[in-house]
Amino acid sequence: MEKLNGNKKLAVSVFISGRGTNLKSLIEFSKKKKSPIKIVLIISNNKSAKGINYAKKNKIKFLIINYKNKKKAENKILINLKKNKIKLVCLAGFMKILSKKIINIYKNRILNIHPSLLPKYKGLNTHQRVIKNKEKFTGCTVHLVNSKLDSGKIILQKKIKVFKKDNEYSLAKRVLEVENLIYPRAIKKFIGTNP
Repeated sequence: MEKLNGNKKLAVSVFISGRGTNLKSLIEFSKKKKSPIKIVLIISNNKSAKGINYAKKNKIKFLIINYKNKKKAENKILINLKKNKIKLVCLAGFMKILSKKIINIYKNRILNIHPSLLPKYKGLNTHQRVIKNKEKFTGCTVHLVNSKLDSGKIILQKKIKVFKKDNEYSLAKRVLEVENLIYPRAIKKFIGTNP
């Protein structure tokens, strides 16, 4: 990733599908004086995503993409990323799989956060599977996106203990809190500024 000079912040687009708690933590991070990023564009495939409220509240440009036709949807995404000079894409609970075309155009410039300690529990229903398999630990991972699901280079992971009393919902809540903490740190590490 390119190093930053002086006050220049990296133009970032955040992709969401739901509540947007990671988006909220990234917006707060981007407002800090020493933050290396500026969130320029928020993209959602879900017009009812609660996270869009954070875009409105913080006066950040947002775009709702209809995914009925994936090719059209992705072309629209690419046009808007280019138009807004986006240098880094952060997936934050985006429930669509990006095509190889987008991944190749933004090679090594798309980050994702996943609610497990990758390479374990790729894909969906992670907390359910963690509980079912009686894991002692779980956590979350920020990784680069490549064309294989949840398989890109790991940037940062954080481990938490799974308690006996945990169910998938209590575990999801605790993992999400850790996600909100580590996503900004992972971005700093990835961009190469001092944490």
